[in-house]
Amino acid sequence: MYYFIEPMKEEDIPAVQQIEAQSFPIPWAASTYRRELRDTQRCRYLVARASPAPPPQGTSPAPPRRSGFLSQLFGAFMAQPVQPNVATSAPIVGYGGLWLSADEAHVTTIAVDPAYRRRGIGELLLNGLIDQAYELGARMITLEVRVSNDAAQRLYLKYGFTVVGTRRRYYTDNGEDALLMSIEALNDPAYRQRLNALRRQFYARLQRQA
Repeated sequence: MYYFIEPMKEEDIPAVQQIEAQSFPIPWAASTYRRELRDTQRCRYLVARASPAPPPQGTSPAPPRRSGFLSQLFGAFMAQPVQPNVATSAPIVGYGGLWLSADEAHVTTIAVDPAYRRRGIGELLLNGLIDQAYELGARMITLEVRVSNDAAQRLYLKYGFTVVGTRRRYYTDNGEDALLMSIEALNDPAYRQRLNALRRQFYARLQRQA
């Protein structure tokens, strides 16, 4: 199975909400997604799709503002848009988003369909969001994660996030605390070198899976 990412569109919202309902106790309204998607100056949302074969290349123009960083390292099929008939038959299996405030990109959400977890899709989406942060000119990335979500914390630590604080009773469904994590210097050459090395390892993993 091949996994690729592309910009979220308004017609993707129902599929995204199905995954969200299985992932989070308090889902967003469709109107929230539409508002975020229309704010292209500050917000970026991606969907991950699953396909039994690599999507064809060179058939559609590149989406506006797409960074080439991800496609250079992962192969074009993971970052390029695909033909409409291919996208229709390739189900959405995950999604993620961020918004920009000044020079800080904040990851608002990442979720993967429970049937497709532990296959690297969350890591693929995180890499795509890091690219979007670069594209928006962000200096740093921040996010919140539940204190009980060890798997997500391990992924974020792997990609250079550090814990910088705690938000007490942040999650309204059960009053759980959130860890505030950040990458403070996206443009540091040492961080870019680390990111390149992680992406090569990750690409090799996805190749083995495919």
